[in-house]
Amino acid sequence: MTDDPRYLKGAPVAERILAEVREQALAATEDGWKPKLVSITVGDVDAVDVYVRNQRRKAQAAGIDFEERNFPATVSPAELEASIHGMNADPRVTGIIMQRPLPAAIPVRSMQRAIHPLKDVEGMHPASIGNIVYNELDLAPCTAAASVELLKATGLDLKGLEVVVVGHSEIVGKPIAFLLLSEGATVTVCHHMTRSLASHARRADALFVAVGKPRLIRADMVKPGAAVIDIGINTERDADGRERVVGDVDTESVKHVASWITPVPGGVGPVTVSILLRNTMVALNRQRNLYEASYGAR
Repeated sequence: MTDDPRYLKGAPVAERILAEVREQALAATEDGWKPKLVSITVGDVDAVDVYVRNQRRKAQAAGIDFEERNFPATVSPAELEASIHGMNADPRVTGIIMQRPLPAAIPVRSMQRAIHPLKDVEGMHPASIGNIVYNELDLAPCTAAASVELLKATGLDLKGLEVVVVGHSEIVGKPIAFLLLSEGATVTVCHHMTRSLASHARRADALFVAVGKPRLIRADMVKPGAAVIDIGINTERDADGRERVVGDVDTESVKHVASWITPVPGGVGPVTVSILLRNTMVALNRQRNLYEASYGAR
């Protein structure tokens, strides 16, 4: 299926970014600034094990140390926050990623705010998201940045491009809109109160979808020749009871209308991990610049 040339695969984009990260990490290590990414999991590690293993593998391939810190489900928010503050103060830690889901007793936003903006490699601290409004784009939320990277891979000129974003979450939809505005695109954001979603979607030269509703976008909702970036991850069961992962786009019908469409899985996901590692190097350079400004270059 994914041999179809209309599929905009994430792997080539991810590998290009990883190659750049690998070069930067090697140079930083030679200068005595070894990058290190710390992953925090709380409770059921099995639920996120596949993601953590993939992050570890990619980080090690890029020359970035990767450490897992697992906390029991019974850890209190105060204990977890104290541990995060310890990582913030540890000069050996370049970046911190909080794996989800977290137990219900752990407030996700509070924990995200506890991570220092200089070590917020997920780009989810309020300061990191706020910086996007001011066109400081180099530490954007990973999934949002990965989605925009895939659109850039089409070669389309983003200046004046008519873009529709379906979904307005704080960590995907809204950041995508601001990232694209900074590129000169004309952006419409649709959400659950939008009237006539189809009429908006059909205007788009590029359509981003991130709402968590399987097959929401059908062929009759897509402009011929458009680029479709499907960010949705949903699980369905077929008639035989087997589970499969599908996106928010009815891929089999839409691929006959669109010029580019990201497969699910294999589209945005691989690029997201690469952006996480690129953000780790951005974080390292910011920390290094701050240190050298305070204490002088080595």
